[in-house]
Amino acid sequence: MKTIEVTARRWDGGWELHIADHGVTQVRRLTEAEEMVRDYLRLDDVEGAETATIRVVAEIQGITPRVNDVKEKAARAAALQLEAAAASRSVARDLVAAGLTGSEVGVVMGIKKQRVSQLLRG
Repeated sequence: MKTIEVTARRWDGGWELHIADHGVTQVRRLTEAEEMVRDYLRLDDVEGAETATIRVVAEIQGITPRVNDVKEKAARAAALQLEAAAASRSVARDLVAAGLTGSEVGVVMGIKKQRVSQLLRG
């Protein structure tokens, strides 16, 4: 799927939207950016504009790097959460295969018996 990069820069009347390789348009509110970009690209007859992912990055002096850092940390945390969930399911199955009951698996893993059941179903 195609991704369209948009840099949003604040000005007195709202936001300038700098659309990579296509030009500039404006919106009053940043929440309107994606719709405006799609409209702009439709008028420019850009193929795939309807289904493209619109990635809006707001340039806010002094804060944008922190926003990017938070987004990166959140993405890493989400990936680690998925990894931990898969590992938990595997360990729970291995403990049951080793002869432990669901309650015992819960004690060993430090989780409730109900969570063990969820892991074994997953």
